[in-house]
Amino acid sequence: MKKSKTIIGLVCAIGAAVCYGTNPLAQFLYAEGMKVPSVLFYRFGLAWIIVAIVMMFRKESLRVTRREFLTLSALGILFILSSTTLYTSFQLMPSGIASTILFTYPVMTAAIMTLFFRERITWITIASILLSLVGVMLLTFNGIFTLQDFIDVLTFKSDKWAYSKLGIVLVLISALTYALYIIVVDKSPLQMSSFKINFYVLFYCALGNVVYAFLSGQPLMLPPTSTAWLWVSWLAVVPAIMALVMMVYAAKYLGSTPTAILGALEPTTAVLIGVFVFAEPFSSRLLVGIVLVLAAVTLVVLGKARKK
Repeated sequence: MKKSKTIIGLVCAIGAAVCYGTNPLAQFLYAEGMKVPSVLFYRFGLAWIIVAIVMMFRKESLRVTRREFLTLSALGILFILSSTTLYTSFQLMPSGIASTILFTYPVMTAAIMTLFFRERITWITIASILLSLVGVMLLTFNGIFTLQDFIDVLTFKSDKWAYSKLGIVLVLISALTYALYIIVVDKSPLQMSSFKINFYVLFYCALGNVVYAFLSGQPLMLPPTSTAWLWVSWLAVVPAIMALVMMVYAAKYLGSTPTAILGALEPTTAVLIGVFVFAEPFSSRLLVGIVLVLAAVTLVVLGKARKK
């Protein structure tokens, strides 16, 4: 029985990571003429409807306290920022590279916890930060070999950016806001199911993209074709709902540490989609950068496991 649960957990962990890694398929919708606010509105809107139906069958109350409402509002705002910046970055740089840089969020989380929550700094934290920094540089810059090059990069004076500066900055903001999202969830006193949290977060995300569409002058548009509706439904169901459900079972049957390590399949999936579906460039330099980022995240996860 224990062996079968481990197998189920393993399959769910792999499935969740692969599902999350399919976000770059949003580029099919950009090719159909849809803008970021429209893509995200329908993605989050459909996902919200699905979660609402699940909660109805679970007969789960929607009532929240004032404090819970404020916390859920903060989570909604952070998730809007993270998703909007990530999906915008897909238009400015290879989606596989963007998804790999996004995967630095566990390292950012560890750094923030050390700097602002007085967690004891360890050699693992330092090593993971350095590895991820070098990995991101290999992914986003060309030929950084000297100290001056390093300083120029940190001060945004470098002329060796491999992709759009804006795209790189946006995906780093996405990783940072997602790291903050995780910290708020961890530190807040929310006592409710993940379905209830996601009900409110998804609602905020759908509503936020209505506001974004208005302010950016990119009015919401219906998916123009049946194929577009298929991809919108995919983004709502696969990297959102399915990944969420499988992650719960993976953590339950396999454990949080191996589940987190197998999460490395998320950017790997995104890179493969970018290379084989969208013909994005790939090189040995990018491979080394990806490996360094994944190694940094693995160090963070193993470090947390040691603390426990």
